[in-house]
Amino acid sequence: MSQTIKVSSTTPIAISLVSNLALTVLKIVVGVMAGSQVLIADGIHNAGDVVASVAALSATVIAKKPKDSDHPYGHGRAEVIGSAIVAIILLAAAVFIGYHSIESFLHPAAEASVLALIAAVISLIWKQWLYVYCMKLGKQTNSKSLIATAYDHLADVYASLAAVAGIGAGLIGDYYGISLLQYGDPIAGLIVALLILKLSYDMGREAVDILMDKMVSPEKLSHYEKLVDSVQEVKRIDRIRAREHGHYIIIDVRVGIPADLNIQEGHDVSKKIKAVIMDQNEDVEEVLVHLNPWYEGEEEEKEEGKDKRPTRL
Repeated sequence: MSQTIKVSSTTPIAISLVSNLALTVLKIVVGVMAGSQVLIADGIHNAGDVVASVAALSATVIAKKPKDSDHPYGHGRAEVIGSAIVAIILLAAAVFIGYHSIESFLHPAAEASVLALIAAVISLIWKQWLYVYCMKLGKQTNSKSLIATAYDHLADVYASLAAVAGIGAGLIGDYYGISLLQYGDPIAGLIVALLILKLSYDMGREAVDILMDKMVSPEKLSHYEKLVDSVQEVKRIDRIRAREHGHYIIIDVRVGIPADLNIQEGHDVSKKIKAVIMDQNEDVEEVLVHLNPWYEGEEEEKEEGKDKRPTRL
């Protein structure tokens, strides 16, 4: 039987930080030596990734802190803030790369370099591995900042892929004297800018949704509803809501139970509801249960489905 090795969510971000530092130096130095606009721009983007990795690492450490009197719901949203910071950095990188790529069309095409191509290939392979590694662990731990870091690596994969194609096209253009291909480097940079811009938008929108307490997906909510309804004492679901709080979820449910139950029995029902949800959903951190009285005369309405549909607002 294979064993699952648990890795701290800070470990891949620390690896990302060191990798981004190394790639920043590699790309900028080689880009300046080879006169490659796309490689220099990608190196500046990697410098932004260093800041993003520091932000993600800090957010992850804060998010793992236990609840306290000032933060009774935990510090999970620190990861969402880290994700938003990464989205902003990606946006700045996209604008920077796009601007310098457009500017390059106003000057004679720079001669493509084999050294720049090799650096771009190294970056492509390195970043693809980092993306797969961080995304896998991010999904396992439901870490927003780690998933954001993975998407940041994916943006770099696009950038490196475009750099390889652009520099390669430039080499072919120089060899055969094809003027259009000689501008492959800045064309690739412009494509990279657009791809990174889309990633920035998607990440930023998700972060804003979570910070604004957007409801979880209808599928998840329906799943929670069925679990609550499976508790024998629950006669009616009056309301059920759920929201993400970083890497975990908080659920708020109001149910009707027989009015003749005493306080202890009602307390036990609350514990059953929490247990049935949390036992089957590791990402649920808190279930807030409010009990309402239910009377025997309401059974007919329940069977007709009038009270069966919970209010989700």
